[in-house]
Amino acid sequence: MLAIEVGPVDVARTRYAISPLGEAMQALRVAAGVQAAGPLRPWAERIAPRYRHLRRQVPAVGALTALFRRGAYNADFIHPPPSGPGGDFAAELAAVRATPLRRARLELSRNLAGLRPPPRHVQRILDSPDVVTLLADALEASWRALVEPDWPRLRAVLERDLVRRAGHLAMYGWAAALSDLDPRVSWRSRGQAGTIEVRTGSPTEWDRHQLAGKGLLLMPTVFGTLISYVEPPWPYALVYPARGIADLLGSAARTPGGEALRRLVGPHRAAVLRALNVPATTTQLVAQLGLSLGTVGSHLAVLRDAGLVTRTRTGRTVRYEHTPLGAALAHTSGSVPP
Repeated sequence: MLAIEVGPVDVARTRYAISPLGEAMQALRVAAGVQAAGPLRPWAERIAPRYRHLRRQVPAVGALTALFRRGAYNADFIHPPPSGPGGDFAAELAAVRATPLRRARLELSRNLAGLRPPPRHVQRILDSPDVVTLLADALEASWRALVEPDWPRLRAVLERDLVRRAGHLAMYGWAAALSDLDPRVSWRSRGQAGTIEVRTGSPTEWDRHQLAGKGLLLMPTVFGTLISYVEPPWPYALVYPARGIADLLGSAARTPGGEALRRLVGPHRAAVLRALNVPATTTQLVAQLGLSLGTVGSHLAVLRDAGLVTRTRTGRTVRYEHTPLGAALAHTSGSVPP
């Protein structure tokens, strides 16, 4: 069990970031079958030929996948949390390439401890004096092949999740922000302070840490699962599954209710309505759905006139979300409530 003690000032110092590099790593885990695809199975099936080609063309991709572990240590230097708001793959990759060889060797040794010895061609890569460069090149190739083609849509979903999460924390505190982060995460309150508890292993052995005013870094992921960072030199961070991904990278299974909604309002308006399970701006909907700005704006106007969506302005940003009637229709169509 992991326990992170949180003080009163940590709410103000908690930050949010998007990690393209992290998405490349997590997408590689799904493509390699190390992590269950779940609702992203249509995506995994679609990119399977690309993944096989990637493995043939870039042997170090096999070395990356050989390092993947579940419920145990994974080398941090190949998946570092971003130092700023994130969103810049080149900057994150530069940080990986700058890893000192000595630290990389220590982390790789710890990563491999307890695993079966990797194949000889993988071991040669991991033993190479250029191992940091080889793994960074494999990360870059994985990004180009698996994630970059869909990045505008992916980023839209991640940004929407961050806005929602930040709003919950600012308005209602840690309990609300963590309530649906992941089933393994819970909040234990002590007045203005408290403890974030993460079920990571033994229920009786505790790994305790204190934010001590440094705040927490929260990062959503489309492809991944829960990851915690609690060791130097990285900031305290939690990577958690983003909401609203079920219809993102592949067609969802058609349900009787979903077909009825499409007949009622049309396929594009139905897609816009389902996409608003998480509040979004017009620009984010354009990126996610692949429709033109004018088309999305027109559908939003019709749905708003019909009482199915509403909009809220914050500064220069306008976000749309379901009304209770719109939510009922969208959920009847097979979507998952927020």
